[in-house]
Amino acid sequence: MGKGGNLPAKPVHAEPAKDFYWDTSDEPHATRRKLITAKYPQIKTLMGHCPRTKYQVAVAVAIQTAMAYYTQDKSWVVFGAIAYVVGGTMNHMMMMAMHELSHNLGFKKPLYNRILSLIANMPMGIPAAMYVLDISFKRYHMEHHRYQGEDGVDVDIPTEMEGRIFNTKLTKTLFVITQSLFYSFRPLIVNPKTPGLWEFINYATCIAYNYLIYLTCGWTGLWYCLLSTLLGAGPHPCAGHFISEHYVFVKGAETYSYYGPLNLLTFNVGYHNEHHDFPFVPGSRLPQVKAMAPEFYDTLPQTSSWVGTLIDYIMDDSISAFSRVKRKTLSAADKNKLKSE
Repeated sequence: MGKGGNLPAKPVHAEPAKDFYWDTSDEPHATRRKLITAKYPQIKTLMGHCPRTKYQVAVAVAIQTAMAYYTQDKSWVVFGAIAYVVGGTMNHMMMMAMHELSHNLGFKKPLYNRILSLIANMPMGIPAAMYVLDISFKRYHMEHHRYQGEDGVDVDIPTEMEGRIFNTKLTKTLFVITQSLFYSFRPLIVNPKTPGLWEFINYATCIAYNYLIYLTCGWTGLWYCLLSTLLGAGPHPCAGHFISEHYVFVKGAETYSYYGPLNLLTFNVGYHNEHHDFPFVPGSRLPQVKAMAPEFYDTLPQTSSWVGTLIDYIMDDSISAFSRVKRKTLSAADKNKLKSE
């Protein structure tokens, strides 16, 4: 972690924090977006869908389906290795595809984005009407962008209980391994929403795919899909972005970008400041945002390694689940209204 990729980050605390970083200002991205757009109005030409997304999803789903069949008679060592290296990477890639599609960046029509999101979700092994995956993801993720850090709204932020538990090397290691479970179930506690039609369609689609996998690959095929998801969203190099994006490693910065090679497997989600500043620019064109307005990004603290971020998170005693910025800018009435949207 460094500033402009050069200066080392300094610990914010000498010991684990006992509360979040409470901020009274608005989230920073809307302000920077206005400044960049005023100086470089041509940046709006980067907005729109990316036609490559559907092909990337099709290839990844095909690979996962083939691997579920291929691994059914393999030893546990080979099975586990393939589930981690191939399955974990492909299913994490599909999580990031669903992230793209939640912004309607795969097609011009929102309906087509939802359908492709259902397809991307199929090899996960779970009817994923939950936060980290598929249809409900869109509902929660839009709030994460619009109300970044808002208490009781932004479910990307750990709960107070998580902050009190995940503050030692051992417990933080457990969090890294199982973080997909917390991203999945945290919304049900912090900001529950009534399921809609698309959630039930999501369940039906995943159950149908799982049944076909069971018929052709048996229980081993189903376990391959599920294990790929757990590994890909847990102790996997690509999963480092879950920590690196918004955990406070440098005081005063609440969003961090990563410009390394793993972006090739994750729809450039590492360009995270750029993504939050311009959420309707597809991942394939986020590098152009940085290239067009370098003075706005080159001096920001950035992540040099997702793997290094996971290690720093675990080993640095000054970093814990409390290392996030929170705000209280909405009224109780506004928050209740969001629950039904």
